[in-house]
Amino acid sequence: MNAHLPILVADDDEDDIFFLRQAMRQAAIANPLFVTSNGAEAIQYLSGEAPFADRSQYPEPGLFLLDLKMPMVGGFDVLDWMQGRPSFKKLPVVVLTSSPQETDRQKALQLGASGYLVKPSHPGGLVTMLRELQTQWLA
Repeated sequence: MNAHLPILVADDDEDDIFFLRQAMRQAAIANPLFVTSNGAEAIQYLSGEAPFADRSQYPEPGLFLLDLKMPMVGGFDVLDWMQGRPSFKKLPVVVLTSSPQETDRQKALQLGASGYLVKPSHPGGLVTMLRELQTQWLA
């Protein structure tokens, strides 16, 4: 696994980010984690716009974990924005959301998401999920 590939996360829930960091440690995932709190910030990060313009400090991600329900710009809007930019075609985008709605899953995949995962209700499930993500997307 390439432990140097950064993981970008767009999620507005600080508790979810806390548990994600904990689960990454438990799963022994050493990849650097960069967090944006909404879709607008995620787009700025991906575009390399201020305050994320310095690519030595904010490198291009190797994996993007995207929540759907966020303020300002939601996950569907981010996926729609990415579709119009060929430079992001190779970036794996995995929707990591609390929504088990089949319509949300279908829409995310139609908009170019590489995967769709529902956030588990217990920390052990998140560790298992991250190990699977590591094997599938960061190898």
